[in-house]
Amino acid sequence: MAMSDPIADMLTRIRNAGKAKFNRVDIPGSRLKTEIAKVLMAEGFIRNYKFIKDKKQGILRVYLKYDDRQTSAIFGLERVSKPSRRVYVRGKDVKPVLNGMGVAILSTSKGIMTDKKARAEKVGGEILCNIW
Repeated sequence: MAMSDPIADMLTRIRNAGKAKFNRVDIPGSRLKTEIAKVLMAEGFIRNYKFIKDKKQGILRVYLKYDDRQTSAIFGLERVSKPSRRVYVRGKDVKPVLNGMGVAILSTSKGIMTDKKARAEKVGGEILCNIW
């Protein structure tokens, strides 16, 4: 059976692994998910990620980040744009998440980027998710 929302599946796997205090989580791979993982690593929400090739679509292995008290670096994940309801914003209408404490990940014509970078480049796109 085909998955209807692979990005929501990725976010749910990361959320569940963080609550279960796992060190890593394996996700079915794709280029979009790899780009999202790249943004998560650049923003400091995960330690690292690795794309493992196999005979099928590949596996994206995400290494989660915790502090010294075993608290996850990710407090919340929210899927904004869904297959049933897409959410688009113009470059000047990109709003910060939790007054700048969180990050929105956008799919733009210039690639996958954060809300801060989209505001700096004055480019809009589809809001994929919010992370704080």
